[in-house]
Amino acid sequence: METFQLTRIYADENGESHFEDLTIPLLPNGEIGFLSEAENTKSIIFRKVKPDYDFDFHHAPQKQYIVLLDGIIEIETSAGEKRSFTGGQILLVEDTWGKGHRTKNIQSSLRSSIFITL
Repeated sequence: METFQLTRIYADENGESHFEDLTIPLLPNGEIGFLSEAENTKSIIFRKVKPDYDFDFHHAPQKQYIVLLDGIIEIETSAGEKRSFTGGQILLVEDTWGKGHRTKNIQSSLRSSIFITL
């Protein structure tokens, strides 16, 4: 079976943020390829951040997917775990409360992403 990989950032019952790797199943859909089940969304937001982007600990303003279009970022959870993500990767950000996470550009260049709010 085909799948799609993404990383979830969430807060546990104590407000600590963590990473979780998720696999979304894709079903064959003929000539157009493999598709996931449809998911309702609220809005889409296009964003660019400056090369020196370094946003201290914060929580997500709402549950959302973040589609990284380019660049390299490092995200640190409140539990101290760090991961790097590059253009083409997708995050499901759900830590809308608690201690949050920190995000900074690793590559010193303008970075583009898309937020899809749920």
